[in-house]
Amino acid sequence: MADSWKIVAEVSKDVARAALVAHEDAIDWPPEWIVTGMEVADDRPEKWTVEVYLEHKPKKAELRRVAALFDSDAPTLTVEKVPEADWVTESQKGVEPIRAGRFHVRTPDHPADAGMVDFAIPASQAFGTGQHQTTAGCLAMLDLMKREGVVARNHADIGTGTGLLAFAAMYLWPGATATASDIDPVCVGVVRNNMAMNGIVEGDRAGELIMVIADGMDDPLLKLRGPYDLFIANILAGPLVELAPSFASAVTPGGNLLLAGLLETQETRVRTAYRKLGFRLGRRLVNGDWSILWLRKSRHR
Repeated sequence: MADSWKIVAEVSKDVARAALVAHEDAIDWPPEWIVTGMEVADDRPEKWTVEVYLEHKPKKAELRRVAALFDSDAPTLTVEKVPEADWVTESQKGVEPIRAGRFHVRTPDHPADAGMVDFAIPASQAFGTGQHQTTAGCLAMLDLMKREGVVARNHADIGTGTGLLAFAAMYLWPGATATASDIDPVCVGVVRNNMAMNGIVEGDRAGELIMVIADGMDDPLLKLRGPYDLFIANILAGPLVELAPSFASAVTPGGNLLLAGLLETQETRVRTAYRKLGFRLGRRLVNGDWSILWLRKSRHR
C-alpha cells in the first residue's frame, strides 16, 4: 500500500494555537493537507505537537509553507513516513471514549456503557484532540439544551462528518425531522455505515435521517427541509463567519443555534457576526481551548 508522510513541530501551546488559526485563515491551503494540533501528554499541557499529513514526501517549498504557519516562531520541523497499512492501528492509539452529558462515544474496540446513551464510531474516523474536545462540548451542550427545555421539531447538523451530533440530537428529540450535511462526498458512506452500526434509520420521516452533500446551505433539499428550530454547525471559525447570513436565514425565529469548531480566541469574532443577525448568547462552554456556543435567534427576525 502507499505511504503517507507527516511534518511534525513541537511547540508551546500558544504557538500551536496561533499556527492552527493561521492554517484556518490560509485560503489557498491545499485541502488534502491535514493539520492537527494536540497536547504532547496530559501532564504536559503547555507542550503541543502540530502535525501536517501529506500523501507524498514533502519538498523544500512545502516545508517552507508549513514553517510559515508559525510566523517568526518557526520551530524545527521533522519529516516522518507513516505507513498506510499501519494507519488504522495508529489511529486507535489515544482514542479514548468521550463521556459528555448522558452520552458515551467510543470506538468499536471499547465496551459499551449500558448506563449511558452509547454510540460507536470507528477509530479511523476519530479526530485529533481539538475536534475531540469540540465534539464532547457539543454533546454536553445538546444535553444541556434538552435539560433546559429546548423543543426541537426539525434539526440540521452542518459539517456532520461522522453523523454523531445528528445521532445525539435524534436521541434527545426522537420525534423531530433530522437532516445532516457535509461538504465532503466521502461522508455519505461514512455516515451511512455509522447509521447502520448505531441503529439509525435513513429516511425523510420524523425519527429518520437524511444525509446530503452541500457547501454550507447550497443544496435544494437542505433549503427545502428548513427552516430549522435547532441548527448545529461544528466546523471552523472562518466558515462560521462567512456563512452566518445563510445559517441565520435557516433558523426559525426563536430557534436555537449550536456553533463549535472555534478556538476561544476566535469567539468574539464569531459572536459579533451572529449578533448582527439577531442572535443572542444562551450559554457558552469552553472545553480545552475550544468554545461551544448556544445562540438563540430573536423571535422578531
